[in-house]
Amino acid sequence: MPNVIITGASSGVGLYAAQALARRGYFVVMACRDLDKAARAAQALSIAPANHQLMHIDLGSQQSVRSFVAAFRALGLPLHALVNNAAVYLPRLQAPQRSPEGFEISVATNHFGHHLLSRLLLDDLRQAGTTSQPARLITLGTVTANSEEFGGKVPIPAPADLGDLQGLQAGFKDPVAMIDGKPFKPGKAYKDSKLCNMITSRELHRRYHASTGVVFNTLYPGCVADTALFRHAPAAFQRIFPWFQKNITKGYVSQTLAGERVAQVVADAQFAAQSGVHWSWGNRQQEGRQAFAQPLSASANNAARASRLWDFSEQMVGLT
Repeated sequence: MPNVIITGASSGVGLYAAQALARRGYFVVMACRDLDKAARAAQALSIAPANHQLMHIDLGSQQSVRSFVAAFRALGLPLHALVNNAAVYLPRLQAPQRSPEGFEISVATNHFGHHLLSRLLLDDLRQAGTTSQPARLITLGTVTANSEEFGGKVPIPAPADLGDLQGLQAGFKDPVAMIDGKPFKPGKAYKDSKLCNMITSRELHRRYHASTGVVFNTLYPGCVADTALFRHAPAAFQRIFPWFQKNITKGYVSQTLAGERVAQVVADAQFAAQSGVHWSWGNRQQEGRQAFAQPLSASANNAARASRLWDFSEQMVGLT
């Protein structure tokens, strides 16, 4: 039975990916902050007890990430896949929240936490993979951090922009809260963190694919407009956004379909043939459309900035 870790598996895309992979015969480690919530969710979706285990992780805390890795290794299980799915989105904050290490919470959770987790588990993935069945490290991207999904245009306010990483260079602690060093914008902080996720996946591919055989890919499953990710958005937004995505942009996908698409990228042979790819089904959903390799924006393909982001991230998570 292959084993997969999915972060943020107590709701939304992570939960439905756990269901889809368990049905495919995977043993799913559901890595979550709220284990009671995760237990109720797994029972509600009839995820078989023999196919899953709940384990605590708070990606906003680097100590929690390290404790999770130690606890997972104590199970003695090979690791065939890691799905970096968890994310926090706090668009109504007036001032930045801080992680235990003092970093802005969206970047600390979505980027630093996953960077650390990926690096710590890389050797576990390498050891479990084979030539015919390579291990996979899959990260959820977002359309709001990749303008190429819109044909190079960015029809959204405050698009992801890392600048020249001035905020990271300044140490990224109070009063600094944005990667580009500019004034705090909570929605943009989320988008920036997801852009970092996609850049980091490409850097993992560049640095480690040839030597480890691990397949490093990102994906955008479509707009899951009614996921719990938006629970902190205004109530009007939560009502209007799903309708808008279903009827105007045609980008809407259900949580079930999004979870199935994640499972495909994790489990199906066709998605192991290429590493360093961003898989997409298009910003406008079309019946029967298959996944394709979607180019990333120039912001994600800037090699010099990607290398500097890697170096700063190593420093922030204590890997140097």
